[in-house]
Amino acid sequence: MILTTGPNVEGREIVEYCGLVNGEAILGANIFKDFFAGVRDIVGGRSAGYEKSLRQARTTALQEMTQAAKEMGANAIIAIDVDYESLEINNGGNMLMVAVSGTAVRVV
Repeated sequence: MILTTGPNVEGREIVEYCGLVNGEAILGANIFKDFFAGVRDIVGGRSAGYEKSLRQARTTALQEMTQAAKEMGANAIIAIDVDYESLEINNGGNMLMVAVSGTAVRVV
């Protein structure tokens, strides 16, 4: 499956537009990651726990979108958009959400 944020696939011809596809992933960030991320925010540095969670969520969302495109008979997804959001939940924790969307196409 070819994945691109562009409007076409260089050197390939789009022969069919199969439709819009999307994928979502929401992951909980546990209290220890939240605490240590807050400490890193104060003293500087990167939050490896959050970075790993974001990568995992993005991979999951892309896999879900790719599976939907395969079910439509597509062999590429163009114009992919990736959105990230941090959702606060009632108990004071956070959830990480990644939503991806694109256009499933067949190229030759």
